[in-house]
Amino acid sequence: MQLIFKALLWRLAQAGVVAILVGVLSFSMMIALPGDMIYRIAGARFGYDNINSQNIELVRNQLGDPAGISAFVNWMGGLLEGNFGNSLVTGEPVLSEITHQLGATAELAGIAILLSLLIGPPLGVWAGLRPDSWIDRCTLLMAAVFKATPQFLLGLLLIVIVSIGLGLLPAAGYGEAKFFILPGLTLAIGLAANTTRITREAVVKARAANWWQFARWKGLSERQVFWRHGLRHVSVPVVTLIAAQFVALMEGVVVVETIFGWPGIGHALVHAVFHRDVPMVQGTALIMGLAFVLVNAAADVIARLLDPRAPNP
Repeated sequence: MQLIFKALLWRLAQAGVVAILVGVLSFSMMIALPGDMIYRIAGARFGYDNINSQNIELVRNQLGDPAGISAFVNWMGGLLEGNFGNSLVTGEPVLSEITHQLGATAELAGIAILLSLLIGPPLGVWAGLRPDSWIDRCTLLMAAVFKATPQFLLGLLLIVIVSIGLGLLPAAGYGEAKFFILPGLTLAIGLAANTTRITREAVVKARAANWWQFARWKGLSERQVFWRHGLRHVSVPVVTLIAAQFVALMEGVVVVETIFGWPGIGHALVHAVFHRDVPMVQGTALIMGLAFVLVNAAADVIARLLDPRAPNP
């Protein structure tokens, strides 16, 4: 229990560092983008067809200098009070907008992780229990191919084949269960490719261990050894990998939500960058960073519970 507490304290310290780095980097990148920030914000407010000098000056007088150092200092100071600032486009609190969008992203990410767990670990176990067989080779080949396939390309292929070609599922939308399948699969296939490979390697390593051979010597079958003794050993690297893949999942969410028109935090981030909505970009990036720390903290606790001998994070 003490080790778990230390791990959580370490992750808490990481969260503070993440908040500072995300704030500095996102602000620096936004002010480094070419073009007039006020023009972009005015276009988002009034529509680019209705932009004129009067509207631009109105926005400039309201906002002052959103790219100034004082704006950054005020944003960092607000974080200490739990205030993420207000959107430069809508004027609404950033946290309330992110909370609404985060729900849609959490649904999509949850479906993707669930599908990847239904695909990857079973294939990895199946291949690991039959090393160097044709099943093992085909599984590793498919994992390598799907791991190397960019998610935007995979998403477009699914739209062209499943939606346009076969007419089985909608290419975009949100709300009903059918809208989850294509974007969920787009994210899940890449995650499953990694979990398949890691699970396979963990099973092969476990089969070579002395305790596995001793269990076989006692008369247990391969299936019995795996379910009674091997599952816990294999689960630890898989749980750790899922946490490590969270960064890739967040990157994929930005791409996939844009392709499928998903109203989540990734889609909102793309629009915020385009409209130079600095507080929205900072808040969204910060939530993603803190979510990564939270997932890793949960993975540390789960790995410790599965195997108390696991090394400290």
